[in-house]
Amino acid sequence: MTEKQGSERAPGTTTIAPGVLLTIARLTALAVPGVAGMAAVPGGVNRLFRRGIGDGVRIEVEGDRVSADLYLALNHDVNVREVSRLVQQEVARAIQDTVGMNVERVDVHIEEIAFPEGQPE
Repeated sequence: MTEKQGSERAPGTTTIAPGVLLTIARLTALAVPGVAGMAAVPGGVNRLFRRGIGDGVRIEVEGDRVSADLYLALNHDVNVREVSRLVQQEVARAIQDTVGMNVERVDVHIEEIAFPEGQPE
């Protein structure tokens, strides 16, 4: 096999279902210390048709660029800014490393603060 043959790409395309990107973003965000869970995505047309959203994540894809909105509940005893930045970094890295797509932005929306049961809010 020559060097040229080894570097040639087979004909065809690869497509990635939006659900794959949703899963990567959701699982990565949940793995960040301080994230208590995902929150509901606020209303809108996308929510009515359930396109591009799932379990606290909204994904938009344009060509090979991905934008994500994450709706989170954080633990009450964390630094919100630090956890949010870490979520942004980790989600962007996970999408880039896993599917090779460029991440244009990761917006984090803190929708809830989670307190232990029995503790006043």
